[in-house]
Amino acid sequence: MRVLVKGAGVAGLTSAFELAARGAAVTVAETRHSLGGNASWMAGGMLAPWCERESAEQPVLDLGRGAADWWDAALPGHVTRAGTLIVAMPRDAGELDRFASRTSGYRRVDEDEIALLEPDLAGRFRRGLFFPGEAHLDPRRAMVALQDKLTARGVEIRFGVGVQHIAGFERQIDCTGMAAGDARLRGIRGEMLILHAPNISLSRPVRLLHPRFPLYLAPRANHHFMVGATMIESLSAGPITARSMMELLNATYSVHPAFGEAAIVETGVGIRPAFADNLPRVEREGKNIRINGLHRHGFLLAPAMARQAADIILGNPAAKELALETHR
Repeated sequence: MRVLVKGAGVAGLTSAFELAARGAAVTVAETRHSLGGNASWMAGGMLAPWCERESAEQPVLDLGRGAADWWDAALPGHVTRAGTLIVAMPRDAGELDRFASRTSGYRRVDEDEIALLEPDLAGRFRRGLFFPGEAHLDPRRAMVALQDKLTARGVEIRFGVGVQHIAGFERQIDCTGMAAGDARLRGIRGEMLILHAPNISLSRPVRLLHPRFPLYLAPRANHHFMVGATMIESLSAGPITARSMMELLNATYSVHPAFGEAAIVETGVGIRPAFADNLPRVEREGKNIRINGLHRHGFLLAPAMARQAADIILGNPAAKELALETHR
C-alpha cells in the first residue's frame, strides 16, 4: 500500500516509521525545506506521562505510558531513563502537595536524596517529588535520527513541496498541525531558551514549581539545557517576549545561581495545535486520516497516535473504534 504522510514534525515522522515498519510504501511531504523550525523542533523531549497528568486528562497518561519504550525500540540509545525531579522553593512548598495530589507514580524525596539524584542541587531544596518511571530524549537528535532511519528503509522524504494536492497514493495521513486549517484548533504558544552552563550538570529533567510561572530544565549534551514552560493562547509566532525571557531566566537562576553565568545559545517559539479538550485526535475521513491536537505532548503521544493511524490504514478492525472512543 502506498501512503502519503503530510508533515515532517514528530507526528508525521512517527507515523511514517510505524507504517514503514509494517511494510507500507511511504512518502513524507513537508512544505519546509528541511527538518526544524516547527513546534516539534522546539520541544522539551520529556517522556513524562505521570507528571503531565497534573494538568492533563487521564488519556494523556494512558497513551503516553508506552512512549519511552517506543522511542527506545525505534532509536536505541536516544532515550535516557533517569526519571523526573520536581522541586519548589520553600515559600512554594505547598505547590509540591498540590502537584502530588494530582499525580501518581512518584515518591517524596528529602534534601539528602535530592543531593544524591542531582549533586549540583545539594542544599538548594528541602523536599521534592521524584518520578522514577519517566524518561527524556533530545528532540532534535531524535528527529534527525528518525529521518535517517526512514531514508534507510526506502521512505522518500520530499522537502519544500506543497502538501495539499499530491495524488497517486492509496491513503494519506495529515500531520500538518496548525497548517491543516482545522477551525477547531487553537494555537498554544510555547517559548523556550537553550542555555550553555559549563558549571552545571543535571542527569534528568528538573521542574521548578511556582504558583504563577512553573519551569522545566531539560538537559542536553555538553552542559546545554532547554528551558521552557510558557503556554500562551496565541497564534503569534513572533520572537520570545521580554517578559517571558525575564521570567524564564529568573526561574532558572532560582534553580541554581550558576545559571546566571550561562550563555544564551538560542531562543525559540513554537505554536502547538490543541483542541478544546486539549486531547489529541486520530480521525478518519474516507480513506484519509488526520492526526492533530497533540498540544504540549508531541513526543509523548505521537507514538500512540502513529500506532492507531497505522492500525486503521492497514486494516486492524478494532483500531477505528479504539481511536475514536479514546478521543471522543
